[in-house]
Amino acid sequence: MLSIKKTVNKPMSELLNSQNLIDLFREQLSTWEQARENYEALNRVKTKEIVVNGFPFKVQFNPARIVSSAAKVDVKSIQERKCFLCKENRPVVQRGLDYINTSDNADHYTVLINPFPIFPKHLTIPLLKHQDQLIYGRFDAMLNIAKELSQYTLFYNGPKCGASAPDHFHFQAGNKGFLPIEDELDKLSKSLIYKGDNTELFELTSGINGALLMRSNSKEESLIVFNKIYSTLYVKQGDSEPMLNILCWMSEGVWTTVFFIRSKHRPSHYFAEGDSNILLSPASVDLGGVFITPLEKDFDKISAIDIKEILEEVCISFEELHLLASKIKTILY
Repeated sequence: MLSIKKTVNKPMSELLNSQNLIDLFREQLSTWEQARENYEALNRVKTKEIVVNGFPFKVQFNPARIVSSAAKVDVKSIQERKCFLCKENRPVVQRGLDYINTSDNADHYTVLINPFPIFPKHLTIPLLKHQDQLIYGRFDAMLNIAKELSQYTLFYNGPKCGASAPDHFHFQAGNKGFLPIEDELDKLSKSLIYKGDNTELFELTSGINGALLMRSNSKEESLIVFNKIYSTLYVKQGDSEPMLNILCWMSEGVWTTVFFIRSKHRPSHYFAEGDSNILLSPASVDLGGVFITPLEKDFDKISAIDIKEILEEVCISFEELHLLASKIKTILY
């Protein structure tokens, strides 16, 4: 009598490492139809380049991203929907890899495939516990994960800076080589704010307004500088933290971190009516050089003037950044 072996999908509960991550992508794109279709659709997205202040922005028409761009993040809407990052509310087919941040509070994260990708490899990395999107006390984890995911750029969107789940702490990550800022940083003019034994901090004086650049091969110094920066930032009344987006990656033992200091959540174009409307809610990816337009009409019409206006609205000006840099300098020396 022949015995028949049943094939059972093995649950993905392994720890994060490079091979397990490759296996996770392969498994998820073979079993999760929605994710597979959205990743395949990336091969068909329209893109164009628009140079603003000497910086080559990419614009991407990506219809699947309307889920994020148009997300309602007001308190009432958040309270009325289930958190899609909590384990019990995720799709049954969605699996992940465990990552425990061994430093400080040993927070437990899950590395997931983002089913609505911008990058060819796009990850969402939520905290296992349901806690608010607040970076203070978790920049250490960001540095550790960036080191672990050496082929990726990690990013953090503040609760009012593009995060579509401001009620559940999470990072995201995308494969290196996708964001223009990775290649453009060395070409942009900058001014040194602080130089430590293993860390340098600059203000960008061209390309993108409101951006600070930190390069360091010391996690301890990076945390000190971050905490000093954080302590100088303005917290609006009713908010829980300063408005900022963060990009971070590690290459050859050096962390590169870009802090975008925000002044506004969504630009006036988002709320405008008629032809003036552009459904675009800037977050880390947009500020890193890839503007995401989920509507084709916006992709077709967006111009260098529009991008410049959006940047000037949502991030502090070069002049405001210089004043902030002066303040940071006084507390670092």
